[in-house]
Amino acid sequence: MKTLGTDFAAHLAGGTTTLCRCWRLARRDGEVMGFTDHDRDLSFDGVTFRAATGLTPSRVESPLGLAPADLSVIGVLSDASLEETDLSKGLYDGAAVTLWLVNWQDVAQRTILRTGTVGEVSRDGASFVAEVRGLSAKLDQMSGRRFLFGCDADLGDARCGVDLSDAAFHGTGAVSQILNAERSFIASGLGAFVAEHFTRGRLAWTSGANPGGAVEIKRHALSAGVHTIELWLPQPLTIAVGDTFAVTAGCDKQFATCAAKFANQTRFRGFPHMPGNDWAISYPGSSEVMDGASRYRS
Repeated sequence: MKTLGTDFAAHLAGGTTTLCRCWRLARRDGEVMGFTDHDRDLSFDGVTFRAATGLTPSRVESPLGLAPADLSVIGVLSDASLEETDLSKGLYDGAAVTLWLVNWQDVAQRTILRTGTVGEVSRDGASFVAEVRGLSAKLDQMSGRRFLFGCDADLGDARCGVDLSDAAFHGTGAVSQILNAERSFIASGLGAFVAEHFTRGRLAWTSGANPGGAVEIKRHALSAGVHTIELWLPQPLTIAVGDTFAVTAGCDKQFATCAAKFANQTRFRGFPHMPGNDWAISYPGSSEVMDGASRYRS
């Protein structure tokens, strides 16, 4: 149950109200923005909530129990702070959202309606729909260890322990020839590495049209001394010859790779000897009798 201030409660109980909604959005890179569905800008808590941003909230549904609340924000990329490239780079993924109900005649009269994080963002031309996930949505996420054949750690994290700043697992290069302006190119500067070394790894742009953006590498090929990089996702802006990048090695999370490529088998976080589905559903097809080192099959 929410506790309202005396003045705000009296305003809500009156015959006429002057209410609007305001959103405070805090991205993981530290950028904080404010938006409102009022027809003029409002300011409180050190944030200016801008009007005429093209944002329209859906109806908020709050089910009983711990089921996640349903809320989304529909918008158009018309506001100066809502840049298409930032949206494409994923800078809004996981951003903290606070939704306020505010008396626009006296912004001191307000209450928090919802808090959460930005979830899935879908695009259609210049418009977008952003899902806002409530705090209870975290209860739907898997936590703790998982018993899997492959490793469940992220390469380079504290559980894995591989130092990705090591020259053997880290490189820099530049685009020397475009194969596809959105996701594939021939790279220079990677002559010290073998084929597939960066497959499933990470590429971060350090110059060009997409600086600061990072994406997973789908394939790192090597043929006749030519290194080819293909990315999983198309880049927000066109890749050009001369764009520079930093890359880190990839891992397929198999025990053999952990041992041969990273010499890190003692910290492997999977269960490579766990029986698979074929073993679990198998049944005896013959009887066997063991006699010392000899085996007789009947």
